[in-house]
Amino acid sequence: MHKEAGSETPYVALRLVASRLSMVPGHMVHVVFELSIYNHSKGMYCGCKASYNFHFKNTYSKEHCLIPLQELLKPSAFLVDDSCVFGVEILKIDVSSTEKKAVVVQKKATTVQNLFVQKKGFIKGTYTWNMNNFLELDLDHFVRSPAFEVGGHKWYVQMYPCGKRYSTDCLSLYLYLDASDELHLESKKVVVMTVSILDRKNGIHFTRTSGSLGVYGWTRLGMG
Repeated sequence: MHKEAGSETPYVALRLVASRLSMVPGHMVHVVFELSIYNHSKGMYCGCKASYNFHFKNTYSKEHCLIPLQELLKPSAFLVDDSCVFGVEILKIDVSSTEKKAVVVQKKATTVQNLFVQKKGFIKGTYTWNMNNFLELDLDHFVRSPAFEVGGHKWYVQMYPCGKRYSTDCLSLYLYLDASDELHLESKKVVVMTVSILDRKNGIHFTRTSGSLGVYGWTRLGMG
């Protein structure tokens, strides 16, 4: 339901996101790519070509409109059996240093990744973690919450009081799929996660929400 500036028409839009864990501070990754949606009646992907410069502090490309939402929801070639298929094709990748050093360039082979998306509602669940004696924590180590169940799977939250890896100047929270409840390597769960910290004095929650993140097997989703 993305709306462009000056327009009231909602579109189905995609954007390309680079994993921060794969980004190196001081380097820029220039990517040429094509985002698309599959037209079943024509047997082809319909999309738009774009490019973007990714770096450690900016890992999200802009949203690119593919099709008006109303057109997608009508009985059409794009929505079949209550599902639609999205794709991304990486056409070119160039990596360079943003510092005044010799430029390093990498070129990788074209990659195509198809995403199967079901038009169904998410299973919702919440978990509240009350932590006592926060100021007495060992700031050099993480703290793990008790395991809890949402959507038929067991999870836990891991907190780093002083951040982790690159995010060393802020508290970081990670959502983990419990090791005792591993997904099959070929299965996938799409998770939209909101983490929050309660301001107990004013009764206000400070929150951050992730985009849709695919969980493959045993993994973690992090928010700084």
